Amino acid sequence: MTTLKSSAPRWKRYVNAVIAAEISSLTRFADRVLQVSPVPQDPGLLLEAVRCGSKSLIPAGRAVPDCSRERDARTVFLLNGSFNHTHDIQGLLAGLKPKCGRTTRLAVVAYNPYWSWLYRLGNRMGWRATEADLTFLTHTDLGHLARLSGFDVVRIRPTAYCPFRLLGLGNLVNRLLPAIPLVRWAAYASVIILRPVIRETRTPSLTVVIPARNERGNIAPAVARLVPPGGCRLDVIFVEGHSTDGTWEEIRRVVARGSRRRGVTLRAFRQTGKGKNDAVRLGFSQARGDLLTILDADLTMPPEMLGRFYHAWVDGHADFINGSRLVYPMEGEAMRLLNWFGNMFFANALSYVLDLRLGDTLCGTKLVARCDYRRMTAWRREFGDFDPFGDFELLFPAAVLGLGITDIPVAYRARTYGQTNISRFRHGWMLLTMTLTGLVRVSTGRVP
Repeated sequence: MTTLKSSAPRWKRYVNAVIAAEISSLTRFADRVLQVSPVPQDPGLLLEAVRCGSKSLIPAGRAVPDCSRERDARTVFLLNGSFNHTHDIQGLLAGLKPKCGRTTRLAVVAYNPYWSWLYRLGNRMGWRATEADLTFLTHTDLGHLARLSGFDVVRIRPTAYCPFRLLGLGNLVNRLLPAIPLVRWAAYASVIILRPVIRETRTPSLTVVIPARNERGNIAPAVARLVPPGGCRLDVIFVEGHSTDGTWEEIRRVVARGSRRRGVTLRAFRQTGKGKNDAVRLGFSQARGDLLTILDADLTMPPEMLGRFYHAWVDGHADFINGSRLVYPMEGEAMRLLNWFGNMFFANALSYVLDLRLGDTLCGTKLVARCDYRRMTAWRREFGDFDPFGDFELLFPAAVLGLGITDIPVAYRARTYGQTNISRFRHGWMLLTMTLTGLVRVSTGRVP
């Protein structure tokens, strides 16, 4: 690609670098970026600054490569200002939809509609830098157009507030303002991530990882209550973690007996590390299924409801399915009042940090495709290991990588065996620390 840095004004290079940094949080873990039909005013600075192993420009009038058959690979279509320079956004999106596969994402750079008056004023004053007849989209308009065209808006990130470095202050402003309520929407532009809504036509296999510590009485019931959703192949992995009540011996007995259901396999591993997150990582590393999910061995999330997670993914509602325990009334002492307030707090705090609507961030059951989990693992290696539970470690990259997240309400049940391994105050403090880490490193754009 031709280097444009020497010929472009310094302020323009800087603005494009700021916007590219936000896009790169997604594209660095993609396989390629294709900038589609660049507007005549685009000199290519943004594509040059975006980080990805493979980048290409598809000029206007040239056929867009067909990515509809991609399953594991991820292609990102980049549209820089294209929404603002067309009077038919729906037609533009509808033309791209047949070229998209399940893993394809659109990264759209759009001018801030709150600054539309400045462009109009510039037209009346005859400023050369302004352009007539620009289209400005509100979030409401964007949502409607995306749905009409078969896409889902999964992430909107305001970016580029200060166009100059100003002895380093420009970098500070561009990092801090995205975390400040109301002020954050004063950015010059936003980076919008769109996900094509595509229903899966095949029947993907499913791996269920069941971390278990001192859960001997729940092992056999967990297997008995698991039903392969949609007739898929079901791979059940128990991961036992330093139990003292005979849980490992019970797991070995159940696995040796095997499953009486066709297409269901049982396997078991023992942790060398500690904590649920370590157990989930071990289970996922041994998974054979196309989709991965977690079932807590305490069975407070009914195993019968896993089919709803599976079908939500297959039907294309999202690529990351998150359980929510805070919708339906809970059974007995399933969750203490203080725990309920804590869960509500973290759901709202993380929704703000990640620019998402999350009803529950700490439900143990989540579902994701194995190919997406590999990208999430690569993201985590650079972001850092800081989550002993695993919920935030999955939600953070799911948001940043534009997977699209939807909640599945579950009827939360009381334990029938054993005691919880959660310490409300000690673990609550750890979760608060992780939330603040996300605010600093995700909300302000300080990600690798």
